[in-house]
Amino acid sequence: MEDEEDARTEVDADVDLPQAAYSSESDDDDDFVEFEEDPEEAADTTAEQLLLQGRDMQGIPWERLQFSRQRYRETRLKQYVNYTNMREAVERAQGQLNKDAKKPTQDEHYYSFHRNARAVRSTIVHFQLRNLVWATSKHDIYVMHENCINHWSEITRKTTKVLDLSGETQSARAPGLGRVQISTLCVRHHLVAAGGFQGELVVKNLRNKASAVACSCQVTHDVNGITNAIEIFDHAGDVRLMTCNNDSMVRIFDGHTFQCLNRLELPWAVNYASACPTTTQLLAVVGDDPEACLVDARNSRVAAHLRGHLDYSFAAAWHPDGHLLATGNQDVTTRLWDVRYPGRSLAVLKGCMGAIRSLRFSPDGRFLCMTEPADFVHVFDVHSNFDKSQLVDIFGEISGVAFSPQSDRLYVGVADLTYSSLLQFDGEEG
Repeated sequence: MEDEEDARTEVDADVDLPQAAYSSESDDDDDFVEFEEDPEEAADTTAEQLLLQGRDMQGIPWERLQFSRQRYRETRLKQYVNYTNMREAVERAQGQLNKDAKKPTQDEHYYSFHRNARAVRSTIVHFQLRNLVWATSKHDIYVMHENCINHWSEITRKTTKVLDLSGETQSARAPGLGRVQISTLCVRHHLVAAGGFQGELVVKNLRNKASAVACSCQVTHDVNGITNAIEIFDHAGDVRLMTCNNDSMVRIFDGHTFQCLNRLELPWAVNYASACPTTTQLLAVVGDDPEACLVDARNSRVAAHLRGHLDYSFAAAWHPDGHLLATGNQDVTTRLWDVRYPGRSLAVLKGCMGAIRSLRFSPDGRFLCMTEPADFVHVFDVHSNFDKSQLVDIFGEISGVAFSPQSDRLYVGVADLTYSSLLQFDGEEG
């Protein structure tokens, strides 16, 4: 992935969100009475307001602007600049990709909008890394904001700092590390883990109410060793923690002692790795190369090469059955693979305008959530062979997405100066 100095937004400056929508210079302040009654709650949009009052899901007052939502959408699509490392290859193949790939549809409604929580703010530090939202239950969500990991309760509607690595006070400094610029996040198995731009790994046990962290270290001292991704998984009843770094290494740690158990070296910077849920020794690894690969963690050997993408990949997700794998790429596609027959991808899913930065299968295996850097989240129906999908059409940079463990809720984090929020969508049983 690009180093910190090359990090930049993928959105053209001419299509920034209309941040002046709530400016005090507005001519008609009477329209905003409801926002003033309760600053934390009144700014939210609820499902009732969306359906009965026609209010925008994000609270953007299109009626007060000089252009319609549709016109703004058309402008975004035309002017958005998708970041690629291998632009010529991607541009040459667009015609064939558009012909072969399955296009997202807008007809299905698997998850219905419930509420937009404007008080839950997200921050994106590196434009290529978007795994900054996690849900440990249908009510407990974790997000990163200004180098702090915050917990938001859907029940109390309160935000609490869980891990403060901002360095603003002595207590907010990771032991031995000081301030940590958070690049990635993972919350599972009662652990909250943050990765940093200098190869840091900081872990806290959520069961321990004390402020002390359980692990605070640099997994690499490489000058370009940013921690790109973290995954926490169960391995034969034991918790494992896996980091992916720009120094071309995947490292696996014991989830209790945090001793490094294994190191796997790849020929390129590793942007994401995921352990197969049924055979956790098999890892799917993607990075700064068009090829993804399957790696046997026991001997560090590449078991299979997955060829088809045209640019660098930043996302990978396993279906719960352990056979189906999804990989997301800067060529604006997701490829589906049956790892038993890795010679060719099963299908190609095409995004609307930007790289596929995050992928999540719902825990029940029915849906695949495919996330672009901004504006679009796609929920594909696995049972329809990915022919049917729901489009979540919003405006803003997407910091991450998360299904609840029961698959009955979907959360989408939006990072924006004015409209930063957490959107909640409920499934049929939500």
